[in-house]
Amino acid sequence: MSGGSGQGLPDVQGAPALSDPLTRHQLAGGPPPPDRLIAVMTSAQRNVALLVAGAFFMENLDGTIIATAAPKMAQSLSVSSVDISVAITSYLLTLAVLIPASGWVSERWGPRRVFCVAIAIFTIASALCAASTSLPELAATRVLQGVGGAMMVPVGRLTVLRIIDKQDLIRAIAYLTWPALLAPVLAPALGGVIVTYASWRWIFLVNVPLGAMAIVLALRVIPPSTQLRPPRFDWLGLGLTASALASLLGAGELAQADRTDWVALAGLGAVGVALCGVATAYLGRVEHPVLDLRAMRIQTFRVAHAGGLVYRVTILAVPFLLPLMFQDGFGWSPVKAGLVVLFVFVGNIGIKPLTTPLLQRWGFRPVLIFAAWGAVLSQACFALLSGDMPLAAVLVLMTLSGAARSIGFTAFNTMAFADVESEAMTAANTLSSSLQQLAAGLGVAVGALALRVGGPISSSLGLSGSALTPYRVGFAVLAAISLIPVIEASRLPASAGQQLRRLNA
Repeated sequence: MSGGSGQGLPDVQGAPALSDPLTRHQLAGGPPPPDRLIAVMTSAQRNVALLVAGAFFMENLDGTIIATAAPKMAQSLSVSSVDISVAITSYLLTLAVLIPASGWVSERWGPRRVFCVAIAIFTIASALCAASTSLPELAATRVLQGVGGAMMVPVGRLTVLRIIDKQDLIRAIAYLTWPALLAPVLAPALGGVIVTYASWRWIFLVNVPLGAMAIVLALRVIPPSTQLRPPRFDWLGLGLTASALASLLGAGELAQADRTDWVALAGLGAVGVALCGVATAYLGRVEHPVLDLRAMRIQTFRVAHAGGLVYRVTILAVPFLLPLMFQDGFGWSPVKAGLVVLFVFVGNIGIKPLTTPLLQRWGFRPVLIFAAWGAVLSQACFALLSGDMPLAAVLVLMTLSGAARSIGFTAFNTMAFADVESEAMTAANTLSSSLQQLAAGLGVAVGALALRVGGPISSSLGLSGSALTPYRVGFAVLAAISLIPVIEASRLPASAGQQLRRLNA
């Protein structure tokens, strides 16, 4: 079935046959028969969702895994460890600059073709990254990798949204959510293992067979789509949005530097905010903008990308701060710190089978409020951790935190498209991808800033001068910021996303 049209999936192995009474009934234009109201994704739809989720994981992992391998990479390329950050920055900035163009590109050449080409570019760039012999070469190939990633993520999700009916949306988004939850948690441990037992080049080489396999599977399971003739491309809109996102993410990178230039940080941040204002005014006035902001008029979409953006930023700061606190504050080894943080992933996966039933039973508003409060309380608890606490208690907290963030990510991601009509899905998906990329890029930056202000705040309050105190204050700051999603979710009407619940009832 395809997004809301009731059509079967042509030319796709595993697509519903016309002999299926449900398919015949829907092709005739009627609603599903009463005994088939419970939504069940077909195997073809599930295969597409899993394929796109795998591509998301590969893209998310490559955004952060280099951080752990930086010392080894620096030694190999004869530069300092801090210089390797350009390989991370170039990748993230390329994603931010090009994601707004993904909607137009997918309409012009079709999601299936663009998705396959994007994977091919990402795979070839990964091989070139592994073969780099200097930092400029690595930075250039990371830009090329970012070109593939910028098309792979939003176009992949659009592919899923187009073939999934509304009643299957909760299940489909659950598949697409786990890469964003899993990759930031696994990246430090996986990067450490690779550079310890093999060469840093394998960080990129593992993408080659995975990418080749993904292209073969994509050609097999993703249905071909009709190419459209979209309006003339909005180059000015792309320039404004790309400059705004690049400025904000650049300010975020400055915040993570060992010796932050606060004047440059404030200046670049101010430029980014100003450009956001200019871009918003322009995009709201032009007839065919590169980023269509009309989806923000839909309350569920707006809350998912207002409070939801803050939620993502604070949640993504946690995997950055926890390993540092365990090592600097508790005196743990990197291996022990990484293994303990992996229990966040245990909570993510453990709760995953229950996220869809929770949304169906209670609805979006109560579940989002619960997940948002879970983020606040877990970050407040992180601020109270100490090295003499029983390890079992720390592991339980990691697991519960992971469960809450899994519920929150799934609920926000699903609600975003609950009330978006099929004809507006491409524009809404492009806008959503751009905002989520901004959140991903700012997550570590906000964590670094929270840690930096933790020192001065603790000194002004006369708190202990131990190495653990700035982390405690930093987590307290994150907990305070996390109250914003609680407020946003509380303002939702009880009927938010009700359409999806009725379809899944």
